Amino acid sequence: MSYHNKKLNEFNDYIRYRKVAIIGLGVSNLPLLDYLYAKKANVTIFDERDYDQIPKENIEKITNYGFMMHFGKDCMQYLKNFNVIFRSPSCLPTKPELVEEANRGALVTTEVELLMQMCPAKVIGVTGSDGKTTTTSLINHILQKAGYKTFLGGNIGTPLFTKLPEMTPEDMVVLELSSFQLMGMEVSPQISVITNITPNHLNIHKDYQEYIDAKKNIFKYQDENGILVLNYDNEITRECAKEANGKVIFFSSQTKLDNGYIVDEDVIKECDDKVRKHILNTDVVILRGNHNYQNIATAIAATASLVDIETAVKAIKEFKPVEHRIEFVEEIDGVKWYNDSASSSPSRTLSGLNAFKEKIVLIAGGYDKNLDYKPLAKPIIDKVKTLILIGQTSGKIYDAVKEELERENKNLNIYMCETLEETIPIAKKNAKNGDVVLFSPASASFDMFKNFADRGNQFKKLVRTLKER
Repeated sequence: MSYHNKKLNEFNDYIRYRKVAIIGLGVSNLPLLDYLYAKKANVTIFDERDYDQIPKENIEKITNYGFMMHFGKDCMQYLKNFNVIFRSPSCLPTKPELVEEANRGALVTTEVELLMQMCPAKVIGVTGSDGKTTTTSLINHILQKAGYKTFLGGNIGTPLFTKLPEMTPEDMVVLELSSFQLMGMEVSPQISVITNITPNHLNIHKDYQEYIDAKKNIFKYQDENGILVLNYDNEITRECAKEANGKVIFFSSQTKLDNGYIVDEDVIKECDDKVRKHILNTDVVILRGNHNYQNIATAIAATASLVDIETAVKAIKEFKPVEHRIEFVEEIDGVKWYNDSASSSPSRTLSGLNAFKEKIVLIAGGYDKNLDYKPLAKPIIDKVKTLILIGQTSGKIYDAVKEELERENKNLNIYMCETLEETIPIAKKNAKNGDVVLFSPASASFDMFKNFADRGNQFKKLVRTLKER
């Protein structure tokens, strides 16, 4: 007998012939075009890009469906009297036009929020400043290994709202959730994870507190049956336990917890009433670096109520690094080249540096998110033999490192480049047999690339071209 989703059916009936706005034709909203057309909603598209910047196939679909459309920086002035508004994650709910419509009575939401409100399956949500994607992917892999049918989405994978008709109460939904998706959200997953919270996206959020508050929405609406997995080593996430409504599980790599999961040197352990049980040695997993061992401990904690530990360990042992996250590319003349393009903040690059014992040639820099690079300066001096900088943040990184060099009375080879292409021969010249070349920008990608994946793919292409010479 097939499952009938009553909440979804009621929503589908509600939007029939009603005015629905889609704000932003990004990855999360594009599947809504087909869905809302099939449900006979009266749809209008808004996108702050100019008409000629919208992909031709999207324009053709909008036209064929007979949807209204407004493009350009002033398009939101036409956002009036809608029943339902799907905002893209980057269009924050504090935008005046959205606030005005919400006050008038419109439902302002996102595809991922409606997904969670109507989902019949159990939802595991993961957020944090670093480690979200690897942890989310690990959780999904463990659940699949245990035999669950899973749906992977949110900030990664496929937008899942249009997949709701396929979901049943026996399935699992695993979501990576950004601060932009969580901001304004009034529903929380049954199992929630916060990997850590450090300053990020301060070029978009009005301040750090707004960013923190958005992250907290991942557990704010849990009930007493909810499970919240928190990083004990991060002060902000540790304090979140005081606001939790359900069960809290900690993980740590710095403190030998009485209860929770710890990375104890090279061993991951489960702690239960001060008894510490060996789970696995880190040398048997493919993932590299202490931050990834924390991700493993986090994934075990999140799935502990659903999967036996033996199955989880088997899944972890075979799990491979997610693309663009300390991803091995090539070994050329005894030098190993790694793509860590997803590291778009100083804290993530710090994790990348700490993953290696070898001497490092570091390529860094990119789009400026108004972050502080001073905490990265000393680790660079301690771990890096040659620093190669590009992008908007190159000057900020250079100034931070130079100040620390002067303070410690040390020297470091630093190169300033205009393009990624320029960095490759410099890195090859400076890296010797046994060294590592690490591309870990500590910055976003939007000054020079479409996104971090485009940036990482271009790096890999340049490295492989170098090998072919």
